[in-house]
Amino acid sequence: MVPERADVGLYPRNGLTPLSWAAKGGHEAVVKMLLERGDVSASTTDGDGQSPLFIAVREGHEGVAKMLLERWDVKLNTMDERGSTLLHTAARGGHKGVVEMLLERNDINPDIANDVTCETPLFRAALEGHEEIVKMLLERNDVNPNAINEYGQTPLLRAACEGHEGVVKMLLERRDVNPNTADKFGETSLFIAAWGGHKGVVEMLLERNDINPGTASNVTGETPLFAAAWRGHEDIVKMLLERNDVNPNAADQYGQTPLFGATREGHKGVVKALLERVDVNPNTADKYGQAPLSIAARGGCEGILKLLLERSDANPNAAN
Repeated sequence: MVPERADVGLYPRNGLTPLSWAAKGGHEAVVKMLLERGDVSASTTDGDGQSPLFIAVREGHEGVAKMLLERWDVKLNTMDERGSTLLHTAARGGHKGVVEMLLERNDINPDIANDVTCETPLFRAALEGHEEIVKMLLERNDVNPNAINEYGQTPLLRAACEGHEGVVKMLLERRDVNPNTADKFGETSLFIAAWGGHKGVVEMLLERNDINPGTASNVTGETPLFAAAWRGHEDIVKMLLERNDVNPNAADQYGQTPLFGATREGHKGVVKALLERVDVNPNTADKYGQAPLSIAARGGCEGILKLLLERSDANPNAAN
């Protein structure tokens, strides 16, 4: 329906041609009519650097995308103003049919990195949890599963961060994927999953023989156990404490242990799980001289204070 004149101002005018508008709406008959004219360009871009094909791909309109892909004057690997290609956009949007069409082309680069974020189409699909698209991309020999973005994050690390178990599983089945790779902040996939409380992802990672569950961030000094304790994820804390290769007293850059972090945040269940370990020191103070007992007393955390005082080795008179 043609909008009333008073409504025209509500519609964006960003360099869109009639072909772009038709592609945006998925109007195949209109697109076909326009493309039959010899004077209609299929490569004209709008203010965001997106052609009619780009717009159709973004919206997931397979029929329109198919018609435009048959044109000789469309460009397949060019990027819009945000540094994304057609494949980036289709992968992130979860448009499986469009991704299939694009990957059938010999002139598509399936591993091209975004100009702005350095993210590949695989990274985008992993980020959004689009398992079928991740699977399609991983089946190719010209896609690097370890390509990193501007923050040093791999597709595995980002999928772990978002808790996408299916994607994590597929990536871990690859022999060439390193589960211990850390980003520029020194955080690994296990750290990120523990911090986010993604129990299923943590379980998958801990099943690996080549995982290092005690790896500390080279920026903050925090371990996966510290991250889980600080965030109050009891199930993950218990999983990590069951391992012999996890140090329950490992301190961060401020000298704060997992027990300290859990006490500070008031996570009673985590504190209880940590204190059940005989090798957890309830008196370890941070670099400012604060011990868990002081922190619990200052915060008025009666339940946690009681748990700490039940330890025979706790010093109730320790001063800062």
